[in-house]
Amino acid sequence: MLRLALTLALILPMSVAMADVTGKARIIDGDTIHIGKTKIRLHGIDAPEMRQTCRTSKGKEQLCGVLAKQALERLVKGQDVTCKGDTRDRYKRLIAVCYVGPLNINEQMVTDGWAMAYRKYSKDYVRAETFAKSRREGMWRGTFEPPWEWRLRK
Repeated sequence: MLRLALTLALILPMSVAMADVTGKARIIDGDTIHIGKTKIRLHGIDAPEMRQTCRTSKGKEQLCGVLAKQALERLVKGQDVTCKGDTRDRYKRLIAVCYVGPLNINEQMVTDGWAMAYRKYSKDYVRAETFAKSRREGMWRGTFEPPWEWRLRK
C-alpha cells in the first residue's frame, strides 16, 4: 500500500498534488508572486491590475495597481514567504494562501484595502473587506472599480 501511495505521489501532476512552496518572493502585482520558478496567485483576493487607476477622496487619479504591488512588497519585505495550495488556475499558477511567519498576506492585503475579497472563488476574506471599507483603508479612501469589472472593460 505504501509503495502504491509513493508511486502515485511521483506520477500525479503538480496540479493534483499538494504544493507548499517557501522562499524569497518576487512580487508581480498585488495578488501574484513568484517563488523560484513557481508562479502563485493569492487565493481568495483580487487586487487592481498594474495599469488600473482609482481616485483619491479629493478626486486625484492614482495608479492603484502600482500601490497594491507596493503594499504587498512592504508586507513581504524580503522575508521568506510560505504558500500553501493544491490547485492551479488556467494560467498554471498555484492558487495558494501565503504567509510571512504567521501573517496571512492574502488576508492582510484585503484588510489594508489594497485587494478585494474575490467572492467568485471564495468568501474567506469578506470580513476583512468589510473592515477595510468601514475604516476607509487603501483604495476605500476614494473611488475605484473592482478589478474584475475593470478587466472586463479592457
